[in-house]
Amino acid sequence: MRIAAQIISWLFVPLLTPVFGMMLAMFFPSGEDAYYQTHNLFNLYEEQKWSILYSYFFFCTIVPTIAMLYMKNRGIISTLEVDERKERSIPILVMFMSCLGLYIMFQFLPANVNISKHIFSYPLAGVVTTAVLFVMTLWKKVSLHAGGVGIMTGFILAYAGIQDHFEFWIIPACILVSGLVMSARLYLHKHTLSEVTIGWFTGAIITFVVSYFL
Repeated sequence: MRIAAQIISWLFVPLLTPVFGMMLAMFFPSGEDAYYQTHNLFNLYEEQKWSILYSYFFFCTIVPTIAMLYMKNRGIISTLEVDERKERSIPILVMFMSCLGLYIMFQFLPANVNISKHIFSYPLAGVVTTAVLFVMTLWKKVSLHAGGVGIMTGFILAYAGIQDHFEFWIIPACILVSGLVMSARLYLHKHTLSEVTIGWFTGAIITFVVSYFL
């Protein structure tokens, strides 16, 4: 059971869940109301999808991973999971800067490039969420794993909310994954119930609001 919990924790690390969320929106059929027809991700060309995913993977996964390895090597953090609350501020700040960099990059696309609002609202939600988590971390240890799957779920809910049809099973699947990740963190005694709950709702609510109403 412990091995299963560890596998779930590493598979759904906060540095990968934003990429998973974008993949779910891009590669599963969906259709939208005419008013929102520029915001359908499934109908993008394959090369556009992979270009966007590579950008997400670089900013959300590669950059923070390199930074974390550097901080571990320099003794700034004790473990890659950053178990100590006092050590979490700098890693969260790195994630904040990575999300901000991704958001700014998409803002500088040529004016004639028609791009869905979800491409840049998603990293903007990451900017807001990590800023809130940074403040929270000053006084309370909050689960970043729960925050990561919360961000993914909030994004999928916002995206599905403007589609005429969407693969409905994806929503309960995201909720199920969220439950598994939060349970794994509790089982491994990495967090308390309040820490995973606060983390998930912070990520889900902020991401839904930013992605849906932007």
